[in-house]
Amino acid sequence: MISRSFNAPRALVWSCHTKPELVRRWLLGPPGWTMPVCEIDLRVGGRYRYVWRDNQGIDMAVGGIYHDIVVPELLVAAECFDDDWTGGETRVTQRFTESGSTTLLTMTLSYGSAAAREAALKTGMTGGMEKSYAQLDSLLAG
Repeated sequence: MISRSFNAPRALVWSCHTKPELVRRWLLGPPGWTMPVCEIDLRVGGRYRYVWRDNQGIDMAVGGIYHDIVVPELLVAAECFDDDWTGGETRVTQRFTESGSTTLLTMTLSYGSAAAREAALKTGMTGGMEKSYAQLDSLLAG
C-alpha cells in the first residue's frame, strides 16, 4: 500500500490520473524519461497502455484493463508489464479521498505472489514513483 497527499482538489488529482494529456506531463519517473505512448479508454473493460522511453532509447511498457471506476473516487485495474518482471498480472486499486483542500491517494498493489512483490520492490520503483509524484505536485501547483 502506498499513500500520498496532494495539495489539490480530488477532481483535479483524478483528472491528472485519467487524462492522457495530463498523465504524460507527470508520470515520467527519473529525469530523462519520456512517455511516447499514453492511451486511456476510461470505462469498465476499457484498456490503457503506457510506454516510457529512457534517454538511451530503451522502452518500458505496461498495459491493462479497468475493472472498476467510480469518478472521482476509485480506479481498479489489472496491469502487466511487457517485460513481465512482476510475475504476471498485478491488481492496482487507487482511492482518491478529499479532505479540505487536499487529496489523499491510497494505492494498493496486489501481486500474484510474495516473490513478485519482493522483485518489484527491488527495482527501485518507489524512488521512481516519488519522482513522478513530485512532478505531479508541480503540475497541480500550476
